[in-house]
Amino acid sequence: VLQAISGWNTASTQSTASTVQEGSSTIANDYKILIEKAAATYGIPAKLIESVIKHESNFNPNAVSKAGATGLMQLMPATANYLGVQDSTDPEQNIMGGAKYLRQMLDQFDNNISVALAAYNAGPGNVRKYDGIPPFKETTNYVKKVLNYYQG
Repeated sequence: VLQAISGWNTASTQSTASTVQEGSSTIANDYKILIEKAAATYGIPAKLIESVIKHESNFNPNAVSKAGATGLMQLMPATANYLGVQDSTDPEQNIMGGAKYLRQMLDQFDNNISVALAAYNAGPGNVRKYDGIPPFKETTNYVKKVLNYYQG
């Protein structure tokens, strides 16, 4: 289930979408529905998609990284284009595109969640180059944080 969107903190991991502040509940329900749709479409646990969104954008559909990644699942423009995402700030397109990409990474790396997350973050080429999780501090931290939330 989608955790609280605004006022997020790690102590709220047992929260449900219904605890989101008034005015945000429609958005929370929309994200929950979209996450569950993507999970069912691509055969990925909803909690894993939620974990990626939490770490990538903290549920901000307008988030933009220094590198130019955009939206809830922080898709790079070329990746978004490859996935058929026309508007990375559109939550449905971004979640469906990000989940599709995550599914591709899982398929490429034998359903190894840690390695697939590393590929999602650093690119599959770097994972192949290093034959596993690349030794980049950002990537190792990314995998650890997403997995901690996913397994929490």
